[in-house]
Amino acid sequence: MEDRNLLNEKQAAERLGVAVKTMQQWRHFGRGPKYVKVGRLAKYQPADIDAYIKSRTVNPAA
Repeated sequence: MEDRNLLNEKQAAERLGVAVKTMQQWRHFGRGPKYVKVGRLAKYQPADIDAYIKSRTVNPAA
């Protein structure tokens, strides 16, 4: 895994359609998608963002 393949906080938030502040709150409370700490920065693997979206999918017919 290379750092250039990781999404920064803003890119991940845009991909999820949420505010950067929401991403920060999720991390603080131990929620949201998995992330990688690079120094003081939180970075996201695209596959983890996709997995998070899939995990939040609701089937209303079930």
